[in-house]
This record gives sequence, C-alpha cells and structure tokens, in this order.
Amino acid sequence: MHAHDDHHHDHSHDHDHSELSETELRVRALETILTEKGYVDPAALDVLIETYETKVGPRNGARVVAKAWSDPAYRERLLQDATAAIAELGYTGRQGEHVVAVENTPATHNMVVCTLCSCYPWSVLGLPPVWYKSAAYRSRTVKEPRAVLAEFGVTLPADTAIRVWDSTAEIRYLVVPMRPDGSDGLSEDRLADLVTRDSMIGTGLARSPAEIA
Repeated sequence: MHAHDDHHHDHSHDHDHSELSETELRVRALETILTEKGYVDPAALDVLIETYETKVGPRNGARVVAKAWSDPAYRERLLQDATAAIAELGYTGRQGEHVVAVENTPATHNMVVCTLCSCYPWSVLGLPPVWYKSAAYRSRTVKEPRAVLAEFGVTLPADTAIRVWDSTAEIRYLVVPMRPDGSDGLSEDRLADLVTRDSMIGTGLARSPAEIA
C-alpha cells in the first residue's frame, strides 16, 4: 500500500467535471444503439444499473460509515479488519475483498486514488465515477491534493495533513469521513443519509444534518 503526504501547492486546473455529463450522453447513445439491435434488454439493464447505483453501492458504504459513527466497537473492528466488518452487514462481492478503512480526523484527511480502473470497492461504493478512473485525477491528487479538493468544493484547514492512498488490485480503501456536528441523536438510517460517495473516496465531506432536513 502507498500513502502520500501533502506538502504541494500547485494550482493547475485540468480537472474537467463536464466529462461526467458528456460521458452520460455517450452511454445513453450506446444503450439506444444496442437496444435497437436487440443486443440489450432495456429492463434488465435498468435493473443492473439501479442495483449498483442505489442498492449495491454508495448506500451500502453509507450504512457502514453510519454504524462506525454510532457503534464504537464496530468502528474498531472496521479499522482493524474492514473486509470482515463490512461482511458483518452482508456487503460482499465484486471488488469487495481486501478493503482497508482509513479514518478522517481533524488532523488528517484521507483521499483515495487508483492505479488501475478495477481498484474500486463496488460492494460499498457502487459504480466508480468517470473522474476517478482518469489519469489526471490520480496524478494531480498525488501532486496537489489541496487543489483537487478545492475543485470539489472542499477547503481544509492549513494544519490538516492530507494522505493519498493508492488503491491496488490487492488492497482497496474506504474513507470514513468525520461525523458532522449536530448529528448526535440521529438514527443509523439518518446518519447514512449524511454520507456521500465522494466523502468515502475523500473528495468530499459528509453532509450536515441541515442539508438533508
């Protein structure tokens, strides 16, 4: 496993979020062509996409984080052996093996990049976003994590260290974001609503309770 500490302050701006919508259009066009030719059953495709986007995916990871926030014993198990702790909740399967959980604190913020496109824990994060698989995201996050975070709308205190973890085919990472202020007393289901996919990659923060009120 590899971790990189942040002490770089470059301000390049080649991280293009417009790629997301453009790619979505291309996917829909391809889906239309394949459907018209009879190669794809639209209903089956919809079920597959919906499963990975909502059932298998970020919602699963959000429940893992919510339980870690509310159950100190589970949090310890998650940080010691994330694969086993995640399996306790029934989340296993594709790319869900050999997961390591890293916890954000006021002193340290964690981000995850991937050497290969396959290094993504689908069972807890769902489908990988397009930007996560780009070479630009990986290279820039290692060199200038604060600049990349700023483009995602995240500004951290100057004294917060940033560690960048390089996910591989052998080890995949799940970031446990900091629990937001004002979330005391919320149920695990409500806490899970505060957890975003990006916060579990490290490019975002958990939502505040006011954002989901």
